[in-house]
Amino acid sequence: MPARIIGTGSALPELVVTNKELERIMDTTDEWITSRTGIRKRHIAVRETTTSMAVKAAEIAVKKAGIEPEEIDLILVGTVSGDKCFPSTACEIQASLRAVDAVAFDINAACAGFLFGLTIADTYFQSGKAKTALVVGAETLSKMVDWKDRSTCVLFGDGAGAAVVRKEENGILHIVQGSDGGCGNALTCDNRPVESPFVRKPFTKEFFAGGAFEKESQSHGQFVEEAYDYLKMDGQAVFRFAVRTVPKAIGQVLDEAGILPDDIKYFFLHQANIRIIEAVAKKLAQPIEKFPTNLQKCGNISAASVPILLDHVNQEEKLKKGDKIVLAGFGAGLTWGAAVLTW
Repeated sequence: MPARIIGTGSALPELVVTNKELERIMDTTDEWITSRTGIRKRHIAVRETTTSMAVKAAEIAVKKAGIEPEEIDLILVGTVSGDKCFPSTACEIQASLRAVDAVAFDINAACAGFLFGLTIADTYFQSGKAKTALVVGAETLSKMVDWKDRSTCVLFGDGAGAAVVRKEENGILHIVQGSDGGCGNALTCDNRPVESPFVRKPFTKEFFAGGAFEKESQSHGQFVEEAYDYLKMDGQAVFRFAVRTVPKAIGQVLDEAGILPDDIKYFFLHQANIRIIEAVAKKLAQPIEKFPTNLQKCGNISAASVPILLDHVNQEEKLKKGDKIVLAGFGAGLTWGAAVLTW
């Protein structure tokens, strides 16, 4: 596959919220959160937005890649928490970077969004439609969780990660993807409901007669109460899905690439729960040291999780040219993906 990561970047909100601080506002404890998830703190957006963090991460990745924004042909953003329904976060990044020649769009594959983005970029490269892509994962999950629900709100954080991918001979060796919409109810968040005047009145000629439609429309804002849903999760179902699906996907991608698990330097897994990561390491019969983590200080950041972790390890200069690594993500949809690549 002719695609190689040539630059990474990440951005996190300034505010850090520890488990101890959560103890003051809800019925939870540091011990309860840490023992069940491994998470000790997370970054929460106050002034930052999904777009502002995505732009910052993208700017860093572009600078590290040593390219100009005009060289970017494709911008892909994995997110479920964009600031707007439209324009897309990808288009807003394009405008900020002045990447005038890029095609830009968002991807909703939840926590697997960055992996899906890599697949799309690789497909564009193989078709000859692009040579350089910017793939971003960006989330502000703090605006989607119910802060009265201790079982979910303690898990998530905000942030963005980015990677510049270029068409080169060595890089991504193989990618696998999957979806199981039949199990989608394990992790959900409804969009705004239909609240037009037609929901309140029968759709008939009489409704429109005598200006009834106009009167109803004018008063619409007075009798319609805004109703936005919160993220809901069946934690046990998601845990079972991840422990079963992730090692299977990693095994498949390695087998189809003709690479042994022992040949992999690092496995970059979606940072959802330390127990999941430990279970995957055990099933793959690999030492836990080969599974970098940052969930202890970042929490679960959905589509941004993998690229942020990748950038953090890259910043620490732990990746050397020629290293073989695996990226794997899983989440709502349900969706999953795994990639093996040469650094």
